[in-house]
Amino acid sequence: RYLETTSSRVLFTAESAGRLAHLDEFLRRSAIVASETQDFSHWLDAGTSLGLVIAPIDRGFAFDDVVVISEAQIFGHEFEGRSKNSRRTIDPELVIRNLTELSFGAPVVHVEHGIGRYKGLEILVIDGRPAEFLTLEYAESARLYVPVASLDLISRYAGADHESAPLHTLGTDKWAKDKQRAAEKVRDVAAELLDVYARREIAEGFAFPRPDADYERFCDEFPFELTLDQRNAVDAMIEDLTRVRSADRLICGDVGFGKTEVAMRAAYIASQAGKQVAVLVPTTLLAQQHYETFCDRFSQWPHQIEVVSRMRQDGEVKRIKEKLSAGTVDIIIGTHRLLTSDFDFKDLGLIIIDEEHRFGVRQKERLKSVRESADVLALTATPIPRTLNMAISGMRDLSIIATPPAKRLAIKTFVIRKSRLLIREAIERELSRGGQVFYLHNDVRTIEQAAEELS
Repeated sequence: RYLETTSSRVLFTAESAGRLAHLDEFLRRSAIVASETQDFSHWLDAGTSLGLVIAPIDRGFAFDDVVVISEAQIFGHEFEGRSKNSRRTIDPELVIRNLTELSFGAPVVHVEHGIGRYKGLEILVIDGRPAEFLTLEYAESARLYVPVASLDLISRYAGADHESAPLHTLGTDKWAKDKQRAAEKVRDVAAELLDVYARREIAEGFAFPRPDADYERFCDEFPFELTLDQRNAVDAMIEDLTRVRSADRLICGDVGFGKTEVAMRAAYIASQAGKQVAVLVPTTLLAQQHYETFCDRFSQWPHQIEVVSRMRQDGEVKRIKEKLSAGTVDIIIGTHRLLTSDFDFKDLGLIIIDEEHRFGVRQKERLKSVRESADVLALTATPIPRTLNMAISGMRDLSIIATPPAKRLAIKTFVIRKSRLLIREAIERELSRGGQVFYLHNDVRTIEQAAEELS
């Protein structure tokens, strides 16, 4: 009756070729003849009033003079019970491998029941029909069987130690409470972040003066040619520093692509304007490396540079704190110790965070929330999703350095059987070209023995 009264063109959809044939037969029994078409655009171009097409559509729609009706709307309850996997053939083993290469006994998280361990696939007979289930083991050896069609309810366990993953007990409310506490913490952190960035947005920051001839001389001392991406990042950084609103820029680039040079130019502009610069790094080794790099780069300029890490004696750290609060330290480089409340800056103008993905949310945001008016420059080779989301949503500015410097070679990794001769040859080759070697050893108790062997 609807087709007799409407002047619209109507397209019927089915989810597979078999369904399409079934739908066509049903329509013909009702004296409705529709032409099968390749896709929606072909049907529009053909100009036929009634069409049939394969398309995974649950509900129809209408626009202008076109009406789309799905098989689910026609057959109603006849197809109401179809499962999600009826649209495609699922290979359970393939799905399990795709679930981050799950191995037998690996911990997984069920969205409704919590943390359990994967115990393989089992075939169970339900209502006389065999079906494949994922077997999960929970506390007290309780087992949960999850249909393969419900794999979207399972995700891998993201905890650090898979061997001691805390298994939940089925039939209790502990998992629900754990989820509620986690959601509350997420909301709290999100509220803190939004509050920090909102206050930074309205706070009146410091507009650094435009670069002068001294800055150009500092740039000329850089022994290499900037890449186009580096130059764009530097220009964007200068625009950030010279406006009143506090800046928060993320510079993303691979190792060796020149992020540190951009940071040092920003540090020069800030310190030349009388502001202090804090460089926050995740490890003692990186702090020392940056300290040597900054000292070398600023060797022709009267900037006072200090480093704080666990390698410095307490007396040295106390002296640095006094100089920092007095304003005689222009650039300070340090690990998370800089985040403690006993470090008092006289006039902090720029915060540089290197390898920011290795700091916790609260560590990074604490420094920024305490120094709302300071400009922030973050450097990373592997940005975390939260950081990228902030950049894409406009809460942070983003510069990408994707072009390697001239003659920069790709990093090579070799996995080979340990050989004393090969280690010696590799070290001698690196030292002969004037490079550095880091020898990583995995046991503190025997590290002295490893050093003796190298000697």
